[in-house]
Amino acid sequence: MTDLPTDTVLDAIADRRAERRNFLRYAGGAAASAGGLALLAACGGDNDDGNATPSPTPTASSSASAVDANVLNFALNLEYLEAQFYSWAAFGQALPAALTTGVGATGTVTGGAAVPFSDPIVAQYAREIAVDEVQHVAFLRNVLGGSAVAMPAINIAGDATGAFTAAARAAGVVGATGVFNPYADDISFLLGAYLFEDVGVSAYKGAASLITNRTFLEASAGILATESYHAGLIRSVLYRKGIDAPAIFTNARLISDARDGLDGSADIDQGIGDATTANIVPADANGLAYSRSTGQVLNIVYLNRAAVSSGGFFPAGIAGNIRTSAAS
Repeated sequence: MTDLPTDTVLDAIADRRAERRNFLRYAGGAAASAGGLALLAACGGDNDDGNATPSPTPTASSSASAVDANVLNFALNLEYLEAQFYSWAAFGQALPAALTTGVGATGTVTGGAAVPFSDPIVAQYAREIAVDEVQHVAFLRNVLGGSAVAMPAINIAGDATGAFTAAARAAGVVGATGVFNPYADDISFLLGAYLFEDVGVSAYKGAASLITNRTFLEASAGILATESYHAGLIRSVLYRKGIDAPAIFTNARLISDARDGLDGSADIDQGIGDATTANIVPADANGLAYSRSTGQVLNIVYLNRAAVSSGGFFPAGIAGNIRTSAAS
């Protein structure tokens, strides 16, 4: 599929930065009150140009172990997948080509389309998440420098050959010959996003114990927090819409059960609840988010319980040294 011009995605990133600057200027004007002053301080409003103080950008160095680089490249693969899905859904465009090169051959993206959103709120959320995911790709590539892997082949098609359909059939969301198109409408998009977001949170949580460099760990923690916001948002919107369309609760539970079936015998996944009880935060008895190993994450994105090195959303496997799913 030929990439469309990327101006819309890049313009959205610039617009979001401008919105944040404008917010800080507004906060500065309100600083005469105690509340305004506290808000300005919390946002780093002492910056002369109105920009919030950015998080330090770690750079690859000899202090970063090979394990750290492997883990961050593993994360970069997942960010490529999410960025492509959201960029197409929100803007009808692929991830900018300049953000897909690196070590190894650059793969192609199968599928992708703009969602004809009917709910303007969902459309706004989609655009915001898309911008975040593109920025995650750029950030990780900058951190990894010359060791950043190229984007592998990705399947995000919304037809009978797509990984979304394979996942939906396995979960029972559609029948054995049914098609699941995450670009068809608002609910389909939200369910497609739900398939990814919880996995991303558990992946970053699981990676925390593997990273040895404190600067890299802080960067990973920042992305984990953002992904958690995204997951909570998607689950919240699905829950609200499920009140009017209870089938959403059923489909979310089926997707959750399918993820659980792929990643092993442990019950570390949860649906969004039902009409009487919300479950926006999938957590254990201590209120903590669950972790997944790299192998378990690959079980889900490869759509396979066996120890394999490709399949599903990554038809030729992911790039880098961590490539094999776990035998479950």
